[in-house]
Amino acid sequence: MPNDKYDGYVNPLTERYASAEMIRLFSPRVKFETWRRLWIALAEAEKELGLPITDEQIADLKKYEHDIDFKTAEAREREVRHDVMAHVYAYGKQAKLAAPIIHLGATSAYVGDNTDILIMRQALALVAQGIALLLRDLSKFALKYKDLPTLGFTHFQPAQPTTVGKRAALWMQDFLLDYHDIAGLADTLPIRGIKGTTGTLASFLELFDGNETKVIRLEKSVAKKIGGGKALPVIPLSGQTYTRKLDYEVLSLLSALAQSASKMATDIRLLQHLKEVEEPFEKSQIGSSAMAYKRNPMRSERVCSLARVLMAQPQVAAATEAAQWFERTLDDSACRRIAIPEAFMAADAILQILRNISEGLVVNKKVIRAHLMAELPFMATENILMAAVKKGGDRQELHERIRVHSQAAAREVKTYGRANDLLERIAADTAFGLTEGEISGLLKPELYTGMSARQVLDFVEEYIRPITRGRRAAKAELKV
Repeated sequence: MPNDKYDGYVNPLTERYASAEMIRLFSPRVKFETWRRLWIALAEAEKELGLPITDEQIADLKKYEHDIDFKTAEAREREVRHDVMAHVYAYGKQAKLAAPIIHLGATSAYVGDNTDILIMRQALALVAQGIALLLRDLSKFALKYKDLPTLGFTHFQPAQPTTVGKRAALWMQDFLLDYHDIAGLADTLPIRGIKGTTGTLASFLELFDGNETKVIRLEKSVAKKIGGGKALPVIPLSGQTYTRKLDYEVLSLLSALAQSASKMATDIRLLQHLKEVEEPFEKSQIGSSAMAYKRNPMRSERVCSLARVLMAQPQVAAATEAAQWFERTLDDSACRRIAIPEAFMAADAILQILRNISEGLVVNKKVIRAHLMAELPFMATENILMAAVKKGGDRQELHERIRVHSQAAAREVKTYGRANDLLERIAADTAFGLTEGEISGLLKPELYTGMSARQVLDFVEEYIRPITRGRRAAKAELKV
């Protein structure tokens, strides 16, 4: 056995990356306190519907709701090899009056599955909050640079100019889709409910002497109690466990978030190579152990790395759902204990890193303009052509001359490493009838960015402001 933390495996998601809030959500304390809250809700609802459970027993359960004897539970689990029964035993050792009615009519999945869902609902809300905060940070950046022309790229080849702010808005649009999906699921992900051993409610029907109405009321009451007075949605049918397709749905949305994050981080890595936009770099930060001059995009690279791990997690859930036999098998347990928490830890870490990047992005305006002006002569040819035609030129003849001049200028750049002299060639060609001054007037980058600035303004105001001003952007409400 390891003597201390330096002698055993340490999970980097909890040690290096994830927030304290997300780590706490998946802690044993939150898990087992939620089990006790579920047992209390069940006992209260059963008492209200007529089962012989006393107020003193309920009070006894509540007295020890947060006072978990972990050592007794762990010792009992080593003996009986069953975590739920170990915690029923430990709870009963404390709440002696209530011991006979703890877990009455329920199966292990009542506490296990419902707790998993309750924690995932809160974890999804925390992720949604992180996206809202990221959108707030990115919207500030996008608005600040909404008018700054920059070279657009398709296939990573120079294309029509856009603006720095518009490019950031494209990142935001992906995150906006993620936000709505994840926030929506945080509110609607259904709990398992009571259901019973194989999902038939048979044990509860027995407790209530065949009264189906009371059993239905019991499930609704429990859903309302664990929802803090607001009835949580309950999945209509289950076997012993809720369908593992719900896990796949959750992890798929987190994977989609990872896709958006990796796209943004990859763009920043490419822009940093071009020296146009760079992620923050600390005063004493070291970029390379050998090359002291280097300024590597290590935050963006970390996002891409974590995103790669997160994007793989839905496959675990897919394989788990596909392999479930009839009402349940237990081959879902170990993989879910790993895949679900680690997916949320990775999503949480990614959002924290992206916020750090977004708050400190460095924009090198002169480099951006130099790159743009080097390519703008090629992009301005259509406007030059139209100006020449207005002066009486023949469009077809001028189009061919531009084609020839463009190829010659490109050859100067690519073969000899010289400056782009396309404009000089066109100015010297009397067929165009344009002076150098007239041609230069057509080389204002702002003429080629279309409605980029307006698009940013409208997008932020219509789609982002309602989110960044909302509750989730202000504070995550951790109810578990």
